[in-house]
Amino acid sequence: MNIIEFGKKDAPVIVLLHGGGLSWWNYREEAELLQENYHVLLPVLDGHAGSDRDFAGIEDNAAEIIRYIDEKQNGSVLMIGGLSLGAQILTEILSVRPEICRTALIESALVIPMKFTGMLVQPMTAASYGLISKKWFARLQFHALGMKEEYFEDYYRDSVKITEKNLISILKANSVYRLKNSAENTAASVHIVVGQKESKKMIRSAELLREHFPDSSLEILPDMFHGEFSLNHAGQYVQKIRELLGSFD
Repeated sequence: MNIIEFGKKDAPVIVLLHGGGLSWWNYREEAELLQENYHVLLPVLDGHAGSDRDFAGIEDNAAEIIRYIDEKQNGSVLMIGGLSLGAQILTEILSVRPEICRTALIESALVIPMKFTGMLVQPMTAASYGLISKKWFARLQFHALGMKEEYFEDYYRDSVKITEKNLISILKANSVYRLKNSAENTAASVHIVVGQKESKKMIRSAELLREHFPDSSLEILPDMFHGEFSLNHAGQYVQKIRELLGSFD
């Protein structure tokens, strides 16, 4: 697993897992703001630009991150955060290893399967994959995601590096992931955020996570779309992290 690191290695560790189709730069601004006090790890998820493995599933990626934390961080870290696909992987990690972190920040994790969407992933991706390398098409997708303009070159550079096979695997896994009952066993304090302008299924997923994690809270972010919190409001995101970690200082 390839990991981009910020901050001092002897500082408390925060792991942030980027969204699907993006890469570590999803959290670059947050890492720069946090690096004075924390050791921030930004893994490149499997199948994405800069990764060293093809994407084999949410469960497989979660197991890989757990192995890394076991081998390099003595089995636990202070905090793990994640967006979208990264948040699904985080949810899986918490379901498998209840004491892997003290607190977690889950942003926009879909945990209610969309089976019909999952069935359409392969034919739709196969039909449109040739357009990914076209800058005009990338810009259309970029604007649909609502990201800040300064992310475009990162987005375009890395999106064209995702193979068709990996893209299909990532989108399909994202569509059909289901919350595990073992999520109820986590010892972490979990904060769940979702944008007010996200889909009803995404908001219901956030509510379901709140119901399953024993020590958890849910915040619906006014006027925000999918992924907007961490991607476009790094200062607010870091402020939220500091609030969550305040009780551990």
